[in-house]
Amino acid sequence: MNDLTIALRHDAGKHLYEQIYLHIKQEIREGKFLQGERLPSVRSLAEFLQVSRSTVELAYGQLLSEGYIEARPYRGHFVCQAEGLFNLGEEKDVREIWRETEKKEKRGIVYDFSPNTIDMSAFPYATWKKITKNILVDANSDIFISGSPKGDYALRETIAHYLHNSRGVNCLPEQIIVGAGNDYLLMLLEKILGRHVKIAMENPTYRRAYRIFDSFAYRICSIAMDDSGMSARGLYESGADVAYVMPSHQYPTGIVMPIGRRMELLKWAGEGEGRYLIEDDYDSEFRFKGKPVPSLQASDRAGKVIYIGTFSKSIAPAIRIGYMVLPLPLLQIHEERCSFYSNTVSRIDQRILNEFIGKGHFERHLNRMRKIYREKHDLLLNGLKGMEKNFVISGADAGLHILLQDRSGRKEWELTKAAADAGVRVYGLSEFCVGEIAPQWKADTVIMGYASLEKEQIAEGLRRLRDVWGAG
Repeated sequence: MNDLTIALRHDAGKHLYEQIYLHIKQEIREGKFLQGERLPSVRSLAEFLQVSRSTVELAYGQLLSEGYIEARPYRGHFVCQAEGLFNLGEEKDVREIWRETEKKEKRGIVYDFSPNTIDMSAFPYATWKKITKNILVDANSDIFISGSPKGDYALRETIAHYLHNSRGVNCLPEQIIVGAGNDYLLMLLEKILGRHVKIAMENPTYRRAYRIFDSFAYRICSIAMDDSGMSARGLYESGADVAYVMPSHQYPTGIVMPIGRRMELLKWAGEGEGRYLIEDDYDSEFRFKGKPVPSLQASDRAGKVIYIGTFSKSIAPAIRIGYMVLPLPLLQIHEERCSFYSNTVSRIDQRILNEFIGKGHFERHLNRMRKIYREKHDLLLNGLKGMEKNFVISGADAGLHILLQDRSGRKEWELTKAAADAGVRVYGLSEFCVGEIAPQWKADTVIMGYASLEKEQIAEGLRRLRDVWGAG
């Protein structure tokens, strides 16, 4: 840093050194100067502000005495750690209020059974780094220019092959659109389906998708679920144009939609012009009982299923690469309405992912993670055996979370509060509802994820929960 923009006023009623001191002090308090950041030298700042060096030295001297900056011999002046600095009696900065609120919420929570996290401890960092290095070493100018709006063909070809083998999805690479996460793909889908669409969603459901649809001009109706998933009767009565479903492992209930219900939904879609099913297959890779369940798209013969998937759960959230398989009629609309959009994923990242999957690293990583998650899954269920008199346990056959429904009628807020008082965070089912909750999903159910916790943490978290919830 060579200079600071400070509006010095000779008629402000304050000495120039004081104005410099107050300005830098305020910048540090507001976080505009980071800890360890180097300030301009006395000479360069004096020259830039057109003041004497003694004026700047006085300002720096005051900041040194108050502990806002430190002087390092032969190196200059640097910003000290400013955490917790604020003026007593003065109005707090918005960011300071936010930080204090966040700390207050997290205070005392030692074991967080979040259903939205994954285990990154076994990620093949060395392999990913090696692939990245090789690609950059061998890269030519083609990789740095804009590619296809739908994503590089090689990656789409690899994804099509993977989906067919693992999920039974039938598609051509031309039908696949690669994008930076499902958020982007859903926004792109709005351009394809058009505005003022009425969309049906399961209840409870994936709240993020609900909020994205709500930000469109879409009309949203929630459809109650039974033990087989979204009610077909409710879907017929809703007057919806599109239904958003998670048939392989509904989030958050964990319901696996049976083939009979799937056929009913496909029949509904086939009976109306412009009707489609959006299949969100967010974590189909992790199933711990029985054989893998084929996708809904695998049973579609009329081109009515829009298939969406992501690598966030199976590889890493920061990968931010998702994909969407469009039915052929919608593919034509995409070409007409959206072909001018640039792809939102770096071609380097696409090339890395393509090699990671194509060379077999992805399959090996999945096998490793299935083993890790199965061990945690079994540890969690074994630890809950002593609590079965108090809770109905469901959603344990697949995915990275389970549900506990209290048999004695305790409300979820009682369960979550008791857990939080013991340093454990669990999640109420009502957080995932979009309207009145269906009778079978009473407000007495909590969700527990286990993916990011170590085995010792799972065991200790369960011990604390047994103490406050009762062991049956």
